[in-house]
Amino acid sequence: MDISTLEPAGEHVWRIAPHGGMRVPGLLFATEALVRAMDDKVREQVCNVAKLPGIVGASMAMPDAHWGYGFPIGGVAAFDPDEGGVVSAGGVGFDISCGVRTLTTGLPVDAVTAVADALADALFRQVPAGLGSEGEVRLGPREMDAMLRGGARWALERGYGTEADLDRVEEGGRMSGADPAAVSDLAKTRQRDEMGTLGSGNHYLEVQMVETVHDARAARAFGLREGEVVVSIHCGSRGLGHQIGSEYLKRMAAEAGAHGITLPDRELACAPVRSALGAAYLGAMRSGINCALANRQIITHLTRIAFAEVVPSARLTTLYDVSHNTCKVERHRVAGRERELFVHRKGATRALGPGHPELPGPLRAVGQPVLVGGSMGTASWILAGTESGEARALSSACHGAGRAMSRTAAGKRWKGKAVVADLAHRGIVVRSPSMRGVAEEAPGAYKDVDAVVEASEVAGLARRVARLLPLVCIKG
Repeated sequence: MDISTLEPAGEHVWRIAPHGGMRVPGLLFATEALVRAMDDKVREQVCNVAKLPGIVGASMAMPDAHWGYGFPIGGVAAFDPDEGGVVSAGGVGFDISCGVRTLTTGLPVDAVTAVADALADALFRQVPAGLGSEGEVRLGPREMDAMLRGGARWALERGYGTEADLDRVEEGGRMSGADPAAVSDLAKTRQRDEMGTLGSGNHYLEVQMVETVHDARAARAFGLREGEVVVSIHCGSRGLGHQIGSEYLKRMAAEAGAHGITLPDRELACAPVRSALGAAYLGAMRSGINCALANRQIITHLTRIAFAEVVPSARLTTLYDVSHNTCKVERHRVAGRERELFVHRKGATRALGPGHPELPGPLRAVGQPVLVGGSMGTASWILAGTESGEARALSSACHGAGRAMSRTAAGKRWKGKAVVADLAHRGIVVRSPSMRGVAEEAPGAYKDVDAVVEASEVAGLARRVARLLPLVCIKG
């Protein structure tokens, strides 16, 4: 990206002045090196989002931002319905409520490295992964609608997990306002056999060790100790979320003119929050969130079964579950007054600061866990939300390393078998149904996650708590 088009606006903060129809400025949170490495398309997309009706504050991009569909991945924007604010399917993304759940185990790393291959095989056997993967859960029409309304609580009521799990999930494991009637039969059909599956792309189940603790107080609250093992599950709403996104993008693009909306980019198709189409999308999108929450809850249960087979002393406890492709109704102070806003986070994580009433008691004193994924062979991080993040970025932070090259380019540069062999040489066990998928997700295809996390901390979005290293990776 041409940095001369940006104005420094603080440490690791860059401003794009409003121009060409922008209603608010653009803000990029990143180091100079990260900004220079971003495609110019990121700047264009940040500017285009700033032109949408009812946007308030700024159109923002997190340190891991890269070019996406409509919104940049890593994009954050809030809309005020009292000012004609809109909801955009492109601002949520196709994998609705894709997110990460991290589990503590209480195990020392030696207990896992001694049985890493057996554990990898057990996890790969229990948790279906890959394109079109199907699980053992089969949903008829009635159960499908119950799942879309109930989320992780629906899964819990059917024996997948414990009540303690839900205390550590956003929205208590169930997003209110879901409307299964707003979800098409095709979307439901696509999801019928996919519950409890990882899917493909950058989704994974990873067994990790806590390498370094950076914030001892927060680590204690999170149950993290150096040298112990945790498990992270990264997946979303599978075929259902993709179908919802595809269908509503088409409808929003077709109806934009009728609502008096001129789209700066067709990929930014949107509808007024206070419109029949906007309400329908929100009902469908919230159903997608519940689907993802239920999916991660089932996978948690299957992960516990696999660990029980190989390391029966493990006690897998949910640390936190956070989504990073959502639109949520939140209260924020913008331009001197508190408002109810529709906050889009696409490839960005909510990062509530200390004292926030939505956090469960043990976490409230230190802030919300922010789960930042790496990619096979690279570090992952657990951060904590900050008080300053509310005013700076609507309590938002990065969600991962962010791609540095396309999947196509990565597939041409690396061979999956070579990547697996290289990681095995480093002591990292990989299981995947697709060597092509492994090549596309090679560690070198991503940005330096440590640099992304440091930029988030210096910019005041979230602070570092613990750095994790991979031991076993089940890759979609």
